[in-house]
Amino acid sequence: MRWNFVSDRPIYAQIVESMKLFIAGGELAPGGKVPPVRDLAAEAGVNPNTMQRALAELEREGLLRSNRTSGRYVTDDAAVVEAVRLSLAKAETVRFLGAMEKLGYGRADIARLVENFKAGDDKA
Repeated sequence: MRWNFVSDRPIYAQIVESMKLFIAGGELAPGGKVPPVRDLAAEAGVNPNTMQRALAELEREGLLRSNRTSGRYVTDDAAVVEAVRLSLAKAETVRFLGAMEKLGYGRADIARLVENFKAGDDKA
C-alpha cells in the first residue's frame, strides 16, 4: 500500500481516506484480513495510536469489522464497498469539474475534452 500524507489535514483523516481507496480499489479485498495496526503504522510511518484511531473510524463506518481473536477484516458487504466507491468517485468528479471550470471550461467543453482524451487525442 502506498501512503501519501500532506500537512494541511489530520493524518488520521488521511489514513481513513487512503484505506477507503485501498478497499474501493480492491487492494484490500472484501472479507480480507487487514494487517495488524503496528504493521500498518510502520508501513505508513505514523504512530500506532493514529492508525488505531483511523481503523476505529472505519469500523464505525462499517468498512471494517473486528474479530476479537483474529484481528480486523474488510467488510464482505458488497453494497457498503460500492457505496464508498461511488462516494469517492463523486468527490473526485466534483473536484475535477471545479478545477476545469476555474480554467474556463464549460460542461460541454469538459465532456468533449474527456471524449477526445479517451479516443487517444490528448490535444483538446
